[in-house]
Amino acid sequence: MTRLPLLVAAAALPLATLAACAADQSPGDPEAEPTPDPTTEEHETTGDEPTDDAPSADDLEHSSLTIGLTYVEDIQFAPFYVALERGYYEEAGLDVTLEHHGWDGGLFTSLIAGQEDLVYAGGAEAAEQRLNSAEPLVSVATFYQEHPVGLIALAESGIASAEDLQGATIGVPGRYGETWFGLLAILDDAGLSEDDVTIEEIGFTQQADLMAGNVDAAMGYLNNDAVRLEDNGYEIATISVPAESLVGVGLITLEETLTEQGDAVAAAVEATLRGVRDVIEDPEAAVEISAGYVPDLDREDGRTAALSALEATVPLFGEMDPAADPGDLGALGRQDPHAWQATLNLLAEHGIASGDLPAEQLWTDSALP
Repeated sequence: MTRLPLLVAAAALPLATLAACAADQSPGDPEAEPTPDPTTEEHETTGDEPTDDAPSADDLEHSSLTIGLTYVEDIQFAPFYVALERGYYEEAGLDVTLEHHGWDGGLFTSLIAGQEDLVYAGGAEAAEQRLNSAEPLVSVATFYQEHPVGLIALAESGIASAEDLQGATIGVPGRYGETWFGLLAILDDAGLSEDDVTIEEIGFTQQADLMAGNVDAAMGYLNNDAVRLEDNGYEIATISVPAESLVGVGLITLEETLTEQGDAVAAAVEATLRGVRDVIEDPEAAVEISAGYVPDLDREDGRTAALSALEATVPLFGEMDPAADPGDLGALGRQDPHAWQATLNLLAEHGIASGDLPAEQLWTDSALP
């Protein structure tokens, strides 16, 4: 769930800090073994497999779904606003309600309680929740093909690569969620451990602490914190989470929902991915649509900040073929088995969550177009 690092009211429009809420999490078992690599086995999807006889909108008429959005109204949810406003859910035969969790709601609390059918959350957080609670969560689409979190430092710090972090003071919102998992992946890739750096829990004040020199670097969102700092005239250096080391944000559901309402879930995924495609093709139009949902977008400075955030987000969704048919969604939403296995290994190796659940049971591509 997002927590907002305010810099100034107009310039600090939040985006994609989906990792902040630990309400659904519990300590893992550090003794468990990492799970086997699914790339050596044939992947078995969860739920109903797609068939050649896809259901029509008439077949799904009156199907109601609630999609949980893990924060207050925010530009990060533009694909959902676009899909709703342009009638993509309705065209698919769905009656979709977007439910914002607000500041304090748990990531998966409403989903597990049956109050939501899908939730937009981090894949690693879903894996952690499933392993630690045995709740049968499963990802049906990954929206960010590149992980949105990264390490941010002012250029004057001299930090240009993960190897430069030896002895550095690093600010994190807390030892939980996507920013924490991202830091562990970055340190692992550089051959460093937590003992090689000084970690300070600073909440969601990354921008302010970096500008004040309170930390040498901070974990934040490259499509939010990094953008805000650059917009305010700071020269920065960023270190991204290594490719295929951590699953990005996507749509999560329960196995039972996928089994009982597989067609409706697939229709919702496709309709939302149409919204993603529209954001990629025309971020300005997406901001205009989002203004009907997000406070402060009625002001020019708010819209400017939102557009900067969306333009930085577009590359994270993955590439679209410019020559493709307008209706082609390409590889949007695709699942990466290597990233899922690496995520499971990271959680186990750092004692965050562990178990004998194969990585392929955490995700499915059966709901993708």
